[in-house]
Amino acid sequence: MSKAERPSRARAGKRAGDAAEERAGDAAGERTASRAGEGGPARLAVRKTYKLYIGGAFPRSESGRSYAVASSRGDFLANASKASRKDARDAVTAARKAFGGWSGATAYNRGQILYRVAEMLEGRRAQFVAELAETGTKKAGEVVDAAVDRLVWYAGWSDKIAAIAGSSNPVAGPYFNVSSPEPTGVVAVVAPDEPLLGLVSVIAPVIVTGNTCVVIASERAPLPSITLAEVLATSDLPGGVVNILTGSVAEIAPWLAAHMDVNALDLTGVADESLAVACEEAAAENLKRVFRPAATDWSADPGTRRLTAFLETKTVWHPTGV
Repeated sequence: MSKAERPSRARAGKRAGDAAEERAGDAAGERTASRAGEGGPARLAVRKTYKLYIGGAFPRSESGRSYAVASSRGDFLANASKASRKDARDAVTAARKAFGGWSGATAYNRGQILYRVAEMLEGRRAQFVAELAETGTKKAGEVVDAAVDRLVWYAGWSDKIAAIAGSSNPVAGPYFNVSSPEPTGVVAVVAPDEPLLGLVSVIAPVIVTGNTCVVIASERAPLPSITLAEVLATSDLPGGVVNILTGSVAEIAPWLAAHMDVNALDLTGVADESLAVACEEAAAENLKRVFRPAATDWSADPGTRRLTAFLETKTVWHPTGV
């Protein structure tokens, strides 16, 4: 045997040994499970209660309320916190506090952070697939992959949207006239019932353009939204940029719509026509921007509509030669 062959064969032998150990471990695990099934002690399920995500932390609802979340088959999955009006106010306060630093960051930096979120979401792909499968989502793996791709797509727009939405305007006179987009501020978002791809598709364009947000997650399937919150909390995203509330849309949305420190409202996930109209009327009190799209195909090309929905245009006049 040549010297060159020895390391290669040694590595091959190690891989074979590792594989044998793995097979032996699997067999031992099967025997242990078999013994437990034959009369050993049954394992108790851990009944988890998911919390809210406010200001980069995971507090319980101040009301102490929660509700049971069931799978598409009707099986109990977990308890989710039921956010109150006070929780909504706390989330708006956290979003406002984070707005200055986040909107002041460079567009390139925001894109980097969004890309990091995509990386971490892909790292927890198996968990998201399992949670989506419990909601009855078909082809859950493809949905998770599409959510990762959607984050990367929006991250790429971070330092390009200003060139698309801004302009240099011709004027009659010795002036420069330049229009540029700026973030609106705090955006309240009612997420759609599509619990991951739809959720990512309403959050990403809001934050990549420099806004902060308070999100009401899907009431029917909130667990992927809290898992996404765990991804956000362990990424480079500053606390308070995204705040996620679980609970009743009918209870929380009107308070956010009427909140005087909320600058814009996304009603994508409001299916009740009367509730949507009530929120629009409440939003008019401080002239909030309101985005209320028609039914959306989340797998389609999203375009730039959501990127520009929560941007304000600032126009600067400057005399020439100065």
